[in-house]
Amino acid sequence: MDKFEVLNKYFGYSEFRQGQQELIDAILEGRDVMGIMPTGAGKSICFQVPALMLDGITLVISPLISLMKDQVNALTQLGIKSAYINASLSEKQQSMVYAKAQAGRYKIIYVAPERLLTPVFSEFCNSVKISMLCIDEAHCVSHWGHDFRTAYLDISTFISSLCERPVVTAFTATATQMVRDDIERLIGLRNPLRVVTGFDRENLYFEVLRPKVKLVALRRYLDLYSGRSGIVYCSSRKTVDELYETLLKDKYSVTKYHAGLTKQERRVNQDLFINDEREIIIATNAFGMGIDKSNVSFVIHYNMPGDIESYYQEAGRAGRDGNEADCVLLYGAADIRMQKYFIDNPEENSDLSDEEVEALRRLRLQKLEKMIYYSTKASCLRNYILNYFGERTKGKCNSCSGCNGNDMSVDVTIPAQKVFSCIKRVRESESKRVVIDILKGNETQYILSKNYNELRTFGAMSDSAESEIEKHIDHFLKYAYISEKRTGSLYLEDKCTDILRNRKRVRKFVEKSEKTVSATAQDVDIRLLLKLKTLRKLLAHKSGVPDYSVFTDFVIVKMAMEKPKSIEQLRKIEGIPEHKLNKFGTVFLKEIVRHCDENIEKELNK
Repeated sequence: MDKFEVLNKYFGYSEFRQGQQELIDAILEGRDVMGIMPTGAGKSICFQVPALMLDGITLVISPLISLMKDQVNALTQLGIKSAYINASLSEKQQSMVYAKAQAGRYKIIYVAPERLLTPVFSEFCNSVKISMLCIDEAHCVSHWGHDFRTAYLDISTFISSLCERPVVTAFTATATQMVRDDIERLIGLRNPLRVVTGFDRENLYFEVLRPKVKLVALRRYLDLYSGRSGIVYCSSRKTVDELYETLLKDKYSVTKYHAGLTKQERRVNQDLFINDEREIIIATNAFGMGIDKSNVSFVIHYNMPGDIESYYQEAGRAGRDGNEADCVLLYGAADIRMQKYFIDNPEENSDLSDEEVEALRRLRLQKLEKMIYYSTKASCLRNYILNYFGERTKGKCNSCSGCNGNDMSVDVTIPAQKVFSCIKRVRESESKRVVIDILKGNETQYILSKNYNELRTFGAMSDSAESEIEKHIDHFLKYAYISEKRTGSLYLEDKCTDILRNRKRVRKFVEKSEKTVSATAQDVDIRLLLKLKTLRKLLAHKSGVPDYSVFTDFVIVKMAMEKPKSIEQLRKIEGIPEHKLNKFGTVFLKEIVRHCDENIEKELNK
C-alpha cells in the first residue's frame, strides 16, 4: 500500500493535512525530521503512517504511561498491532511484549524515556530491526522548555548504542526557537527536515476574565457548558481539592487529578473523565500532556500559569476533534504571587550548575511577565500567543475576548444560522412572532394557512423555549445582524451571508442568570443523534474503551445529519477507517434505518 491507501484504510481520511505529507515523504526517504504542529493537527499520523510502511519496528518515546495507554488503545481500535513497555507492566508482561515483538507481531511500540538505557531494553533493541525512533513531546528535552524531563537527555546516548541508526523523528506542539534548537542539538538530529505548520488553532475561542469572585465566575461557565466535557486547571493541589469538594456538593459532575493522589486514585479518576462518566476534571498541570480525549469542549484556567507555553499546551487540550471550543482564563492578582513563589522555590535539579539555575530563574521571570501581559493587557489574545511563538499576524482575529470586548461570551452560530435561514425562507416578509412560531414548530392557524409548517426550518429550535428563541433574535437585532422594517417584518443584513456559509461565527454576551445549552450542528436529527450516542456508549463499554474510540463526535453528528443507508454511503463520511467500518458499520446502519422507518410510520399514521 502507498501512503494514501494507508491513510484511508487505517485512519479513514482521503487526504493529508498541512505538513503531514511533507514529513511522511522525508521519513520514507530515510531523513530525520522535526515537526512543530499544534494539538489536533495530526502529529501522530506523521509517524504512524510511515511506521506501517517501513520494514521493522517504530519505537515511540512518550513521557506518560496514560498517554501510551491511550495511543495503543486507539491504534488497536484501528486494527494496528502495537504495544507499550513501562512500569505499569509486570516483568512477565514485559517479557511477553519483547517476545511478540521479536516474532514480528508489533509495528509500533511505545516506551518511557527512563527505560531506554536499561540492559534488558538495550538487548531487545539490538535483537530486532528498529526502522524509526520517534520522540513525542520532544520539548521535554530542553531545560528552557516548560515540561523538562531529565530522562529525555538519554535519548542521544540510546541512539548511539544501537547497532544500526534508525530514522529519528521529533514532534511537539509548543516550542519557541530556543527550544527547537535544543531539540535538534540534544537529540542529535542529522540535517532534519524542519516543518512548522503554524501554531494557530482556529476552532479555539480565547477569553480572559478578571472576576471579583472566581468561584462565582467558574459556576457561571460550568452552567453554560452543562453536558459538555471540560478541564479546570488549578496551580496547587490544595485549590484542586477545595474546588472539587465545593463543586461536588453543588451537584456538578466532577472528578479530580493531582500528584498528591495515589496512583490508583489518579488512574480511576482519569478513566472516569476519559470515558465520559464525569463531565469535568479539576486538575493541576500533572494532568493532560498527550491525553488523547477528542471531545473536550472547554478548558478553564482557575489560576494563571507561569508561561505562555504551558498555557497554550493546556488550553489546546480543548477542541482536538476540530469542533468549536472555549479556552478561558480566570485571572487574579494572587496568581502572580503564586507563580513567583514557584520560581523562587524550584524543584531540585542536580544537572544544572548554579549559574544555569540562576539563568533559568531569570528566564522564567521573563516568561511570567509575558503571561501577565496576556492576562491583563493583550488587545488580541490569539495574536499575542502566535507572536510569542514567532508567527507573524495581521489585524485582529475577532475570535477572542480581547477583540470582542466581552467579559463572558458563548458561541451562538448555530442558533444564528437557524434564525437567519428561517427569515430567508419566508422571504423576509414576517414578524418576529411568526419567526418564533416557525422555529418553535407551533402549528398556529396562520402558520398552517401559509404552509410554513412545510419549511425546512419549521421546528428547527423545537427543543428551545420561546423566550430563549426571542432572546437570540433580540441579540441579532441589537448587533445589526438582522433589522426590522416599518411593517414589523424582519430582514437580513449583508453580513449574515458569511455566517450562513460558515465563513464567520457569532458570539453572544451571557448574563449571569442566562443558561445556554450547547448547540449541535445545523440540520442534525437530535433524536437520532441521541440514539447513536447511546449505541456508541454500549459498544464502547463492551470493548472497554472511551466512547470516542468507537467513533468521534464529528462522525456521529455526520451520521445523524446525512443518515447513510448503506456501507458505501457510510464509507464516504470522513474519519471512518476500514477497520471500524467493518467492526461497527452494520450495527450503526441498522439503528439509522430503524429510526428512519419509525419516522415514516409516524408520518403515515398522522
